[in-house]
Amino acid sequence: MTGFSSDWLQMRENHDLQARNAEVMGYVAERFAHLPSMTIVDLACGTGATRRAAAPHLPRPQHWHLVDNNLSLLARAGAMPSPAGCTTRTIPIDLAHDLEAALDGAPDLIACSALLDLVSDPWLERLTTECAARRRPFYGALTYNGFVAMEPYDTRDDDIITAVNRHQRSDKGFGPALGPEAASALVEHFNSVGYDTVSGPSDWQIRPEDADMQQALVTQWAQIAQQVKTLSTTAIASWLGRRIATINAGDLMIRVGHTDVFAFPTNTR
Repeated sequence: MTGFSSDWLQMRENHDLQARNAEVMGYVAERFAHLPSMTIVDLACGTGATRRAAAPHLPRPQHWHLVDNNLSLLARAGAMPSPAGCTTRTIPIDLAHDLEAALDGAPDLIACSALLDLVSDPWLERLTTECAARRRPFYGALTYNGFVAMEPYDTRDDDIITAVNRHQRSDKGFGPALGPEAASALVEHFNSVGYDTVSGPSDWQIRPEDADMQQALVTQWAQIAQQVKTLSTTAIASWLGRRIATINAGDLMIRVGHTDVFAFPTNTR
């Protein structure tokens, strides 16, 4: 499942790449350094950003299975050149219903990016159970954790982000979403099935020179707040106007909290 446009995925990809936690990625690379080759399943792959980010850190040859139910994004992912030493197979699967099919074939690593805050706790438990049954490591990057800070501060920021986080917990196709609790829930579920985990922050730092990204974010947040209906339309519009003015003046800094997690069976590193 993925509900994002290719334009949005392209806009955010460089920020994702810069935000990925290098220490967590280092644990992933160390885990597989001894392999002569490896197979990776990328869940809800979008246009293949996880492959582009992780491939340089993993042994080659690599065989990537890119899984998504958005056929347009999947076609884009398949049409993009594979990194050197990598082969790519695109697999259309509805992960809400057919997760098990995506994990077949004994991959060395199961991965995803910017997915887990969209899923429900029962689905996440299902994922960890399936990984454990296969004794497969899991790398989940860029899971939104509910933290947003904007400088300079606006007195309405907290109300807007509270509305955003409330919306994050709505059903995104997997049942009521975990939203900001997803990363901590992932660690708990993997610990309960005998896995070790390492985690670290992977926060976006959206600077004044990234005005297009900043404008996209504050506009999305205003639209979400309008849907949640905890604030008046006037209050939301006024906040958005002030934020756009700050962006246009080149004065806004936005930090959006994310968490990266690597989980692996105990005593197998």
